[in-house]
Amino acid sequence: MAKNLVIVESPAKAKTINKFIGKDFTVKASVGHIRDLPKKEIGVDETTFEPRYEILEGKAKVVSELKSAAKSAETIYIASDPDREGEAIGWHVMTVLGKDASKVRRILFHEITKNAVLKALEHPLEIDMNKVNAQQARRVLDRLVGYKLSPLLWDKVRRGLSAGRVQSVALKMIVDREEEIRAFVPQEYWTFAARLEAAASPPPVVAKLTKIDGKKAEVPDETRARAIEAQLKSGQFVVEKIARKEKKQSSPAPFITSKLQQEAYRRFKYPVKRTMQIAQKLYEGKELGDYGQVGLITYMRTDSPRVSDEAIAEVRNLIGQRYGADILPEKPNVFKVKKSAQEAHEAIRPTSVEHDPEKIKDFLTREEYNLYKMIFERFVASQMKPALFDVTDVDVRNGNLTLRVSGEVLKFAGFLSVFQDVDEDEAAEGDVNGKALPRMEEGEILRLLNLDTRQNFTQPPPRFTEATLVKALEENGIGRPSTYGAILTTIQTRDYTYKDDGKFVPTELGMLVTRLLKESFDDIIDEKYTARLEEELDEIEEGKLDWKKSLGQFSKQFEKDLERARSQMTKVKGEGIKTDEICDKCGAPMAIKFGRFGEFLACTNYPECKTTRETSARNGAQKAGDEQIVCDKCGKPMTLKRSRFGQFYACSGYPECRNTKDPRLLNVTIPDEPQPPCENCGKEMVLKGGRYGPFYSCSGYPECKTIRKIGGKGGTPAKPTGVNCPKCKEGELVERRSRRGIFYSCSRYPKCDFSLSARPVPRECPRCAAPFLLEKETKREGRIELCNREECDYRAPIAS
Repeated sequence: MAKNLVIVESPAKAKTINKFIGKDFTVKASVGHIRDLPKKEIGVDETTFEPRYEILEGKAKVVSELKSAAKSAETIYIASDPDREGEAIGWHVMTVLGKDASKVRRILFHEITKNAVLKALEHPLEIDMNKVNAQQARRVLDRLVGYKLSPLLWDKVRRGLSAGRVQSVALKMIVDREEEIRAFVPQEYWTFAARLEAAASPPPVVAKLTKIDGKKAEVPDETRARAIEAQLKSGQFVVEKIARKEKKQSSPAPFITSKLQQEAYRRFKYPVKRTMQIAQKLYEGKELGDYGQVGLITYMRTDSPRVSDEAIAEVRNLIGQRYGADILPEKPNVFKVKKSAQEAHEAIRPTSVEHDPEKIKDFLTREEYNLYKMIFERFVASQMKPALFDVTDVDVRNGNLTLRVSGEVLKFAGFLSVFQDVDEDEAAEGDVNGKALPRMEEGEILRLLNLDTRQNFTQPPPRFTEATLVKALEENGIGRPSTYGAILTTIQTRDYTYKDDGKFVPTELGMLVTRLLKESFDDIIDEKYTARLEEELDEIEEGKLDWKKSLGQFSKQFEKDLERARSQMTKVKGEGIKTDEICDKCGAPMAIKFGRFGEFLACTNYPECKTTRETSARNGAQKAGDEQIVCDKCGKPMTLKRSRFGQFYACSGYPECRNTKDPRLLNVTIPDEPQPPCENCGKEMVLKGGRYGPFYSCSGYPECKTIRKIGGKGGTPAKPTGVNCPKCKEGELVERRSRRGIFYSCSRYPKCDFSLSARPVPRECPRCAAPFLLEKETKREGRIELCNREECDYRAPIAS
C-alpha cells in the first residue's frame, strides 16, 4: 500500500500527477467540492454567521473512497487549485476526513509539470485559513442575498426567479446600457474626404477635413456641408505642414484570465465559459506522445501578470535563438500589477516553450490548439522589444479649411512579428494604416481627383458582448477571474437576457427585476459598493479583516433595505408592466406579465377578463399585431403561442385543425421545386426549422435521420457576386453567412476552400487590370475599393 495520499480536484489532474510522483503515492480526486450549504434552507446562523455544511448530493461515494484511502496513509497532501475555492475545497476535505492536522499537508503548484509537483511535495504548507474564510465570506454573502431577495421577486413577479449579489450588478449594467440606447437621440454630422494627388508622386492619398478656422471641424447640417463642399471643389489644396515622428507600441503583458477571455471571444467567438473549459483541459494535462501526459499551461484563474524567473529565462533564450538578438530587450520586460491582483499567482503562460504549438498540434483539438497557440504567442511576445513605426502627418490647407492625411510605416516589427491583439471594433476593417505616403513638399499644390461628402449620424453606445462585459466587470472591480463565466451564464439561463448577434439584450423580465432592485437595493447592486465588497474579501484573504465582522456590517444595511423593499413593493404584485396595447375584448390596457414559459400580454381587467396574447417573439417570430398569418389548410387565422419548446403559430380552428407553423420559417426563402423522396429510405422529406435555419428532414425520423440543408443561414440561398473564383477558376464567389457575419467563398466548397471577408465586385482594377476589386467599410476611410492583388496598392474612396 502507498504511504501517502494526494487529493486533487479532478480525475484528469489526478491522471497527470500520478505519472510524476512514484509508487509511494496514491492520487485521488474529490471531483470539485464535496460539501456546501444546504439546498433547501439558508444554512447560515444569521446572528453568528456560522455556516452549516452538508455533503453534496451524489458525493457520498467519493467521500467514502477518500476516507478509505486516508485510513492507511501516513501523510495526506491536499493538492487542490491554488486559489480561494481550491483552498476551501482542501479544508472541507480535511474536515470531512477528520484526520489529525499534523498528518495533513497543503501543496501548491501553478503548473502541472513534474518539476513543479515534486518541488511542491518537498515544501509542503498548511491550509491557509485566511483564504478559506474569504471563500466562506463570499459564499455566505451570496446565500444571504439570494435567499432574502429571491422570495421578494417570487411574490412580486414570478416564482422561481433569482437575484444574486454579483449577477444582479451585471444585469444592471446591461439594462443601464439598454436604457442609454433607447434614450439616445442621433445627431447629424458631415464628413469630407478628398482624394488628392501630387503631380510627380502618385499614388493618390485621402485627406480628411479636421479643422475649420483652426478649430475642430463640426458640420451639423447640409446647408453648411454644401458650402464647404463647394469651397473644397473650387479652392486649391496646398501642403501646409509635414510632421514626422516615431511611434512606439509596447509589447503586451502575458494573459491574465479576463484578457484571455476577451481575446478568445474576439478571435474565435468562444464564450467565456467555453474558454475556461478549454483552458482547464490544457492546464490539467494532455497526452503528447513521447512527452507523455503534460500540463501545457499554468493555472488559468489569475489576475496577476507576474512570471517566474525560470520561465523568463527560458523564453528569452528561445527568442534569442529563433528571432535574433536584435528583438530581445537588454532586461526582461516587467508589467505593472494592479492593486487587487493576487501576486502569488503567475500569468497564464505555457509551462515550457519546448512545447511549440505546431509540434503538438496533432495531439490537440482545434479549440485547444487555437487557445494554446494564442497563449504561447502572447507569452513569447511579452518578452520582446516594442514595435516602432514611422508616422507622417500632412496638413493640407484649402482657404480656412485644414485637411489631414496620415501614413504609417512599420520600421521595426518587434513583438508584432509574433503576436497582435484583435480589436473587436476594428477586426472587420483590415489594415488601413500600413502604407507610406508619396513624397510631398511643403507649399506644394495637390490636384483634387474626387471629393466624398457624406452625411453621418452619431451612434448609440454598443450593447455588451461577452468580451466587453467581462472588460467592464473587471474595470469596475466586480467579481474575480473565477466568477466571470458563472456570472455570464446565470444572467442568460434565468431569462434575464438573451443574445442578438452576439450582444446581450435584456428581456422585459430582466428590466423589471432590475427596476425593482434599484428602487429598494440601490446600494447592494451599485457597482462601487459591490467593488468595495470584493476589496473586503481581498482584505480577509490577507488577514487584515475578520470575515464575520465584515458580514455583520453588510447584514445591518441589508436588513434595512429588505424592510424598505417589503413596504415599497406591496403594490407591484400582479400588476405587470403596463403597455400601450388595448384588450380587443373589453378595451382595458394590456400589461406584460410572466409565466412558466416567459412573458405574455394579459388584460389588466383580470379576473373579469382573462384575455392573453403573446408579446413580440424573439428568434425570428413576428410581433403581435403584425400581418396576420393564415392557416394554409383551413384558411383560418393563426395565433402565436408559446410552449416549453419555444414559440409557434397554431391554427385558431383547433382542435378541428391542428396545423402549426415554425415562426423561423416565415421570413426565409424556400426553394419552389418539389423535394425528391429521401435517398436512404424513400419516404417524403418535410420542412423543419432548427437553430441554424430551415432544413428538410426525412418523415421517417427517428428511424431515418437524413437531412438536406437549404442555402445559407436562415434558409436564404447563397447570393452570387458575378466574380469567378481566382483559385479553382471553375466556381463563382457567393455571399454566405456564418456566426461571425457575412463572408464570400467559392460556390464549389468544400472542393474549393477559397474565401474572402471583403465583398468582391466584378470591376477591373484601373491600375493593374486585375479581374475584380474588393469593397469594404473602414472607420478611417469610410467605404473604399481596393485591388484584390497584394502586389497592387490601388485603394480609393467610394462616393456616397
